Amino acid sequence: MTQTHCPYCALQCAQTLRGEPLAAEPRAFPTNVGGMCQKGWTSAELLRAQDRITTPLRRVAGGFEPVSWDVALDDIAARVRAVWASEGPDGVAVFGGGGLTNEKAYQLGKFARLALRTRLIDYNGRFCMSSAAAAANRTLGIDRGLPFPLTDLNDADVVVLFGSNLADTMPPAVQHLGATRERGGLVVVDPRRSATARLTEDGAGEHVQLVPGTDLVLVLGLLHIVFAESLADEDYLSARVDGVDAVRRSVAEWWPERVAATTGVAETQLRRLARRLADASPHRGGRGAFLLTGRGSEQHVDGTDTVTAVIDLALALGLVGAERGGYGAITGQGNGQGGREHGQKADQLPGYRMIGDPAARSHVAEVWGVDPAVIPGAGVPAVELLMGLGTPGGPRALFVHGSNVLVSAPDAHEVRRRVESLDLVVVCDFVPSETALLADYILPVTQWAEEEGTMTGLEGRVLRRRKAIEAPVGVRSELEIFSALAGRLDAPGTWSTEPREVYDELRRASAGGRADYAGISYDRLDAGEALFWPCPSEHHPGTPRLFAESFPTANGRAQMVAVRPVGPADDLRAEAPVWLVTGRVLQHYQSGAQTRRVAKLNDSMPRAYVEIHSLLASRVGVEGLDDVRITSRRGSMVAQARISPDIRPDTVFVPFHFADEGMVNAVTNAATDPISGMPEFKVCAVQIERVGS
Repeated sequence: MTQTHCPYCALQCAQTLRGEPLAAEPRAFPTNVGGMCQKGWTSAELLRAQDRITTPLRRVAGGFEPVSWDVALDDIAARVRAVWASEGPDGVAVFGGGGLTNEKAYQLGKFARLALRTRLIDYNGRFCMSSAAAAANRTLGIDRGLPFPLTDLNDADVVVLFGSNLADTMPPAVQHLGATRERGGLVVVDPRRSATARLTEDGAGEHVQLVPGTDLVLVLGLLHIVFAESLADEDYLSARVDGVDAVRRSVAEWWPERVAATTGVAETQLRRLARRLADASPHRGGRGAFLLTGRGSEQHVDGTDTVTAVIDLALALGLVGAERGGYGAITGQGNGQGGREHGQKADQLPGYRMIGDPAARSHVAEVWGVDPAVIPGAGVPAVELLMGLGTPGGPRALFVHGSNVLVSAPDAHEVRRRVESLDLVVVCDFVPSETALLADYILPVTQWAEEEGTMTGLEGRVLRRRKAIEAPVGVRSELEIFSALAGRLDAPGTWSTEPREVYDELRRASAGGRADYAGISYDRLDAGEALFWPCPSEHHPGTPRLFAESFPTANGRAQMVAVRPVGPADDLRAEAPVWLVTGRVLQHYQSGAQTRRVAKLNDSMPRAYVEIHSLLASRVGVEGLDDVRITSRRGSMVAQARISPDIRPDTVFVPFHFADEGMVNAVTNAATDPISGMPEFKVCAVQIERVGS
């Protein structure tokens, strides 16, 4: 029997693994409260995938052939050296993943910069959390998804979910909304009547069904009402926040009638929501209000500004740092929090240090045992990295760890063309994902129940991942791969293959940084301590709640930032008159490379679908169960129609977990937020037609 955590989302439901064959069952834990979704219940089946790879595979004419580890690693190292000789160090790029343990994420960043000598590393968390991170850093001075424990939601008067469908993406988390729903205080902002939006029915709250891409306008309208009706916590603003007057002036132009005309949300609902939030806030005697953002509000070209406006609203109401209330971003991937803190991001070093900061470089270089000048400078965000592959002056080689970019990236057909143009592609995976099938080498790696390590959940709490079974013969951990290649490439520094040793090095590298793990040891975690970063020493209790007394900014005050909407990068037009939005479904996760291999999950949802309103379906001649084609400037996809009253008549919804003809990211827009580099997955203009019409 092994106590560990689910391999999927950032809720990190606590699991017990036992039996032969291995099976997972939930256990009591603050985040999942003893619950677990169907992905968690079936997670152990992943380890028995019929097409699991257990030996290195090398591309040959017509497919792949098995080779020994020495043959694979020797050839990979030789080909990296050949790329260096012709293109320089930046001829090699690295793409990581938000599902890697802290140990592997840390070592991957070190491997890229010291062994591969490249500045070009980024990861799929750029697609998930980058806008929320950028907004929190510039307003609050630090990025931790939830700066409070999830259990703080339990007794709130109001919880607003901006673009989050918790009921499908993190079902056990819905348990924390029970008391709020009993008070009628759950508010869900979403163009669809999602499973979460339906939780507001029967007096449990409100569904705000706005026009896609108008999230920022909605929040500016709420801020306008808060200031215009004297609902703000002026004492809090005076004592703890800068930039208030600029924001107050900027939102004056977003009066309710104008906001209603843009968002499709009635003026009466806007005023009701603003007043409800104010009444729930501590300065007016309420039990508390929480404003939470998800990818629906963040994956836009103005996503950073949208989250910034949400934080501005939370500050205006005196919620941030209050005992009963706050702002938070709901991290998606299993280690989406830890994965962005310790070196996978293009511009960061461990501990959430910025790579351009001389003091940060010196600290990390000392831990690594190198001269600071050896560490490359900042790279480029994920979309720019991917779109630059194989172009003149761009990378000629790519290492992929924990990601399936051929399905998960926007404008996916162009990404495929970029990857196909490379001289060397190395993919570490356990199954032949769509990306792995384009590789020159597929290196088989250990999975969650076969390794030790740590993960950082959506609250900033560090969790232990524990080994339950041995990996199949022939499979290696990524720590072993990094070490073996580093040796062949004459990399400086030390390259331990033991997770505990790598983690202890991570602790030293993070010490003094914003994400300080120095005091969080395996021993303390194994003893059952609940440890949230920052935790600067082994005598420190950790920090479950941030901002109670001050903000980690130069002057200790939060910074409101005035923002303006720019709208979607795409535009509705005669040949593309409908908005497309994308999202998840209960049965699947990310690109589906894992969940599509679990029979119980895939049988329940075997292909993509297009959710379409009956009015729109009638207009384009689509009936129930027809296949429809969705086309944008970038490409097209085909899926079965699902006629539903839950979607706006000007909008269609498609889940993004599927490959081949059902791959919606063949259609999505690679336009990015200029601050965060987040691509605009959540809205683009499309044409819809019935297949065969």
